[in-house]
Amino acid sequence: MTQSLFLVALVVDDYDRAKAFYCDALGFDCLADEVQPEGKRWVVVRPKGGEGAALLLAQAAGDSQRAAIGNQTGGRVGFFLKTDDFARDHAAMLAKGVTFREEPRHEVYGTVAVFADPYGNTWDLIQHSS
Repeated sequence: MTQSLFLVALVVDDYDRAKAFYCDALGFDCLADEVQPEGKRWVVVRPKGGEGAALLLAQAAGDSQRAAIGNQTGGRVGFFLKTDDFARDHAAMLAKGVTFREEPRHEVYGTVAVFADPYGNTWDLIQHSS
């Protein structure tokens, strides 16, 4: 049996705002943006050239979902964006207005820095050591 994780839902406040951040600021590809019943959309984005899981940008419906926006992982870094060129991507993200919460640091496993999406979800931008 072969299995893989291909899609993770990320609760957001607005489809277009989230799509703009992930596609414009981070450079993700939009794999789907389809209108669904009841005003919903199926918006799927994935890192350019990526082979891993994609994000389903899910607009919050109701108070409990709105309360989860930006805190889906309880304040921990919950998302990890792997790169083959940390310096290139870090500079490009800064130029697009992405907010980093720390300076890049060099760890035994690679170069990493934490950044936040517009909702407060935290991500690691990471280039693993060879």
